[in-house]
Order: sequence, then C-alpha cells, then structure tokens
Amino acid sequence: MEYRRLGASGLMVPALSFGAGTFGGRGPLFGNWGTTDVTEAKRLIDINLDAGVTMFDTADVYSDGASEEVLGAALRGRRDEVLVSTKTGLPMGDGPGDAGTSRSRLIRAVDDSLRRLRTDHIDLFQLHAYDAATPIPEILQALDDLVRSGKLRYVGVSNFSGWQLMKSLATADAHGWPRYVAHQVYYSLIGRDYEWELMPLGLDQGIGAIVWSPLGWGRLTGKVRRGQPLPERSRLHATADFGPPVDDERLYDVVDALDKVAADTGRSVPQVAINWLLRRPTVSSVIIGARNEEQLRQNLGAVGWELTPDQIAILDAASATVAPYPYFPYERQEGFARLNPRSVPSGL
Repeated sequence: MEYRRLGASGLMVPALSFGAGTFGGRGPLFGNWGTTDVTEAKRLIDINLDAGVTMFDTADVYSDGASEEVLGAALRGRRDEVLVSTKTGLPMGDGPGDAGTSRSRLIRAVDDSLRRLRTDHIDLFQLHAYDAATPIPEILQALDDLVRSGKLRYVGVSNFSGWQLMKSLATADAHGWPRYVAHQVYYSLIGRDYEWELMPLGLDQGIGAIVWSPLGWGRLTGKVRRGQPLPERSRLHATADFGPPVDDERLYDVVDALDKVAADTGRSVPQVAINWLLRRPTVSSVIIGARNEEQLRQNLGAVGWELTPDQIAILDAASATVAPYPYFPYERQEGFARLNPRSVPSGL
C-alpha cells in the first residue's frame, strides 16, 4: 500500500481508505447502504489491514450512529493500528439542535462519536456539510478547543464550495485556529466538477482530497454499459436519485473507454476507475466500500500498478466536459492562459 501525506499536514494516510457506511443498516438515512454486523466487520477489517489499508471512514449520520458503533466494536483491541475518520453536521434528529455545526452541537457530537467508537480520540474529524446558520469563528473556535483537549487530532470538511472553504481557512489563519487539512469530495470519471475550483484551491492551500463514491454512485462497476439494462437486483434502482446525476451517453462513453483500458491492463473496470483517481493532483486517499469480501478484494486490486500516460489520455478524453464559466476562457484564449497558467495537468 502506498502512503501519502494528507494535504500539507504531517499525517500519513493510505492511498485507499475503507468506508464503513455499509456497517449497521439502521434507520431511514443511509441505512440501505448495507447491514454489516460486528462479526462481518471484523473480517473486512482484517482483510484491509493485511492489505495496508489503515484508515476507516464513517459518520454519525450513517445508520443513525450504528455505523460508528459497529466500527468501534470491530476495532476493539486494534485501535492503535488504525486511523479513524468520522463526520458530523447532517441531521441526527428533528430537534433544533440536532443538525449543523454550532459549538453546542460540535461538542455533543464529538462526545457521542467517541462513545460509539469506543475511543478517546478521533484522528480526522470532518464537518459533513457547510452550516450557513453558524458563524465560522464559532465553528473554528469550538474545533480548536476540541483539538486542544486531545479529542481530535486533525480537522477537515466535506462537500464545501470553494468560497466556503477559503473563507474558513482565512479565518483560521487570522486567529491561529486549526486549519482544515482534508476535503472529502465526490470525484469520479463521470463527476469531474471537483477539478475546476476545488482542486486548484487544494493545491494552493495544501488541502488533501479524500474521495467518496469513486465509482460514480455505482455506475462504474462494469454492470452498466451501452445496450445492457441495469440488473434488476441493482441498488442503483433505489439510490440513483440520491447521487450526482450523469448523462447516459456520457456514462456509456466513459464505460467504453474503461472497457478498453481494462482489456489492455488485465484489470477490472472498477480497478481502472479507482487507479485513474489515484493519479490526480491533490488526491490523498480514495474511499472504497464493500458489502462482502469479494467486493473488497476486487477494490483493493486498484493499487500496486499504474496506468500508462496513453491509457490515462483515453480516460481523460472520454470523460472530459466543457469547463464552466469563468474557467472556459483560460482553455480557449491566449491572453487568459498567459495571465492564469493552470496549476493542474492538462487534459482535465
């Protein structure tokens, strides 16, 4: 397993992390992702650790806290071998204080997560979404207190826009509060919006990307392709509307390219899709998930080899989209290109 620094921090994380969203299977929100119990979780953790995957990601909202509970129980006796990442911010109830990232909510959420995870500290704690109702200084000062108390080691965010993240970093710098070192983002061959603003921001500010849903909400498993209907038992029938949308023709073009590269490399479509992500700027770790051992071992096969430049070019071309304003002038006009040289490789 390759290990990388998380952004500009000193924390070393594995190139692949394991997402425990399938643990628990309780409640209406995220409860349909999977029903992995403690016994099954222990086996999956064993396989991960044997492969060098040492970071496990969850959130308080996954299965109404059951994901954290199962992960904590499964890691009993092995806590010092791993990094635990969790998140808060999404609603955990209907009460006025059950959502967001106010000081009160953050302190309570951290204590609740520590209890469920059966640990005294969280290695990476992330805000699951931007809370427009709470002042940024209130959030950062609360996180500073939690870091100083030893309950949190590093802090990050998830699903922030560029201005939300940059404003938070500027506020942290002005007051000497902890900087966010990670941004957990949606990024895949069929979802490349991350590249236009958040990737250059990450390069400039030292923010490492932790990628969720690298297979485009299950669309890049190899089961969906041109002229082939979605299997009746696929979870995508029930969950497609919850994930980022994608044009069918573009999806088929990307899968066609993945099929070609997979045939050239002798790898599977998901392995190629994940390996492509691991070559992208700012990406510190890609979260893989699995409901069983077979899925996990397949996803672990995404590391230990590299795509060639020609193979990357095939995938880049098939998945490319027109840059949104105000980025497209930089692609087309010499004057803009001279004033704003791209800080990321060509082909995005």
